[in-house]
Amino acid sequence: MSETPSRDHARDQARDHAMSVAAISSDRSESDENAWTRRLVFFLRIMAVISLAKGLYHWAQVTGFIGGEEEAFENQPMAWQTATVYFAVIELVAAVGLWLATPWGAVVWLTTVVSMAVIELMFPAVYGGSLTVVGLEALMLAAYLALAWMAARERPP
Repeated sequence: MSETPSRDHARDQARDHAMSVAAISSDRSESDENAWTRRLVFFLRIMAVISLAKGLYHWAQVTGFIGGEEEAFENQPMAWQTATVYFAVIELVAAVGLWLATPWGAVVWLTTVVSMAVIELMFPAVYGGSLTVVGLEALMLAAYLALAWMAARERPP
């Protein structure tokens, strides 16, 4: 009679082990299925932090926290003032939307990326026409599109 409880105990342990292995493997397959989505959300959070920093930088220009008296907001051309206020607002809105990983956040962020590239290319008198800025914006846009494409492919239609 003493063998029956030990056999039952061994069988219970084997069953528990098999269930825990199945749970671990199902968790692993579940997380592998959403790997690109997780990467996309991580990228969006990084872009949110960058957008927050850019928005605060533009607000620092507007309020005069950075720059000397000759670089003061009110001494700048109207086109520069308009663009700076625009980016001060829209970058912070994009940062919130990106952090929350909402569709509207990505749209607002894409608007900021394209707007900055257009201003740098088409209106070089505003911010100086830096091709480095345009290249960085294009790189971020390409990374977003690639991640969004891969994340969309892992979801069934």
